[in-house]
Amino acid sequence: MQSSAVLPVLFEVLPRVARIAAYIAVGVFAANLVVAFGLVERIAGLSRYLTSPANLPDEVGTAIVTTAASTTAGYGMLAEFRESGVLDDRATLVAVTINTFFGFVQHIFTFYWPVLIPILGREVGFMYVGARAAIALAITATGVVAGAVLLSDRNTTPVAVAETDGSGGAVDAADAAATSDGETTDSVDADAADADDTDDSLREMLEDAARSTWKKLRRIVPRLAVVYVAVTLLLRTTDLESFAALASPLTNLVGLPGAAVPVVVAFAFDTTTGAATIAPAIGETFTPKQAVATMLIGGIISFAVSTFKRSIPFQYGIWGPEFGSKVIAVNTGLKIVFIAVAVALLVA
Repeated sequence: MQSSAVLPVLFEVLPRVARIAAYIAVGVFAANLVVAFGLVERIAGLSRYLTSPANLPDEVGTAIVTTAASTTAGYGMLAEFRESGVLDDRATLVAVTINTFFGFVQHIFTFYWPVLIPILGREVGFMYVGARAAIALAITATGVVAGAVLLSDRNTTPVAVAETDGSGGAVDAADAAATSDGETTDSVDADAADADDTDDSLREMLEDAARSTWKKLRRIVPRLAVVYVAVTLLLRTTDLESFAALASPLTNLVGLPGAAVPVVVAFAFDTTTGAATIAPAIGETFTPKQAVATMLIGGIISFAVSTFKRSIPFQYGIWGPEFGSKVIAVNTGLKIVFIAVAVALLVA
């Protein structure tokens, strides 16, 4: 392949890879610090209502909280927990499923509220966002139930917390032993020594977290870049419009107007364009419920496109091809199932 065809792809892909790598670095670094400083109990308090019934350790709660701010960083934390043995594959899949609603929450403030609702209008906009919120919440609830049924102590090992507690106990025991031997030290010198020890300990924690993050990035980023370049090159030579052929059978199946087909096609490839396409027809060609159902069907078809364009490179970069394929299958399968349920309720 000529370099003239590859260079534009590299200029397109590399900034995206750099941005994702930065978020992954934040997530992995934060995961290590949270464990090192023993902050799991404080951060995971509210999320314990989800992690405890799902038989997941408290560490997963930190990833859930992080996902509400950054999905990529949340995934980075889960990848670190899986890598360190806190979660096995089954527990990681459950945790990824539970994360769904929290990943949705951030989009409310970054896209749905400022962009989509103004385009669709208040009624249809809130109906659509509400439907998407209900779908995401249903997937999260499914993850909690799956954890309650499928997980046990064999699938999770909160090793990091145990080691943190154990090391603290060892230090306390050593201090007690020194005191019992009758050793005395000037209080000023002791305070200075304690401060030095604290600084050294903090520095060691930061260095360990940085090393772990760098090790993770060295493995993930090259794989992420290679897959993104390959997929982008393939997209340049492949006609994805064939996916739009699914639109007509789906809209006919649920009894939507013929005008739904071009809307579904537009929505599948670009959400904002799809919303702008259907907005003028609401109240004339489409009822509010039909409009929401049409956009949700566009979402089903868009998964085929977005999975190929974004999910495969991202998930393969985070987890590798084998486990990344499992994550994609679970995510996509659950979304399609619950979107189908929502569409059926809207057109009933």
